Amino acid sequence: MPYINCDMGESFGLYKLGDDESIMPYITHANVACGMHASDPNHMEKTVILAKKHGVHVGAHFSLPDLQGFGRREMVISREELTNFILYQVGALSAFVKKHGMQLSHLKPHGALYGMAARQPDAAMAVIDVAQLYQLPVYGMRGSVQDTLAKQHDVPFVAEFFADLDYDANAGLIISKQHLPADLGEISAKVKQAVVNGRVKTVQGSFIKVQADTICVHSDTPNAAQLVKQVAQELLQLKISRVAGEA
Repeated sequence: MPYINCDMGESFGLYKLGDDESIMPYITHANVACGMHASDPNHMEKTVILAKKHGVHVGAHFSLPDLQGFGRREMVISREELTNFILYQVGALSAFVKKHGMQLSHLKPHGALYGMAARQPDAAMAVIDVAQLYQLPVYGMRGSVQDTLAKQHDVPFVAEFFADLDYDANAGLIISKQHLPADLGEISAKVKQAVVNGRVKTVQGSFIKVQADTICVHSDTPNAAQLVKQVAQELLQLKISRVAGEA
């Protein structure tokens, strides 16, 4: 049964991004920014506390060291160095999770790193190295390089479907610098198609196969609170939703 996860905890200092308080009641898993594309120690702890209040699992949402570019710019970086960047971020979030009597649920790359891990063996292995250390599942794209390598290294892999992103004919994600408001009706139809029929319409007009172990929404989508509520209602109508706090 698919469940909803959300990339969140992305405010920084005095700058607020996303309505985490309104989103949290409708999700089961929070992907919490770890400081290299967004967030800071105070916001990391605040998001962990909010997740605990709603019985939501907390996963580490780590990125390339690109705070100014919000982690959406690719970098040339070795597996060893990238592994250390990921460890640095996961370790920081893990401390806040432990402080509040919780456990990390999963690992998920952010932005450009998500795409790199889907295509590049070294980037994928950097994520897998950390997953093996923490013994946690990894979120990613089914059929990707990361998926293949995770299976080879006995790392649990969770296939994501993105409710508020478009796909191209090669099953790649169309990632813009800024998310536009989502059409709630279109999103409902899109999610139903993915969950029931295992496919999504691409920007070219063709259909491709997808797998939706979990459905992702982004907190920086302008109408994210309405969007996540709509997705939760759609899954409930399909009688396949989970309640917050379930694994």
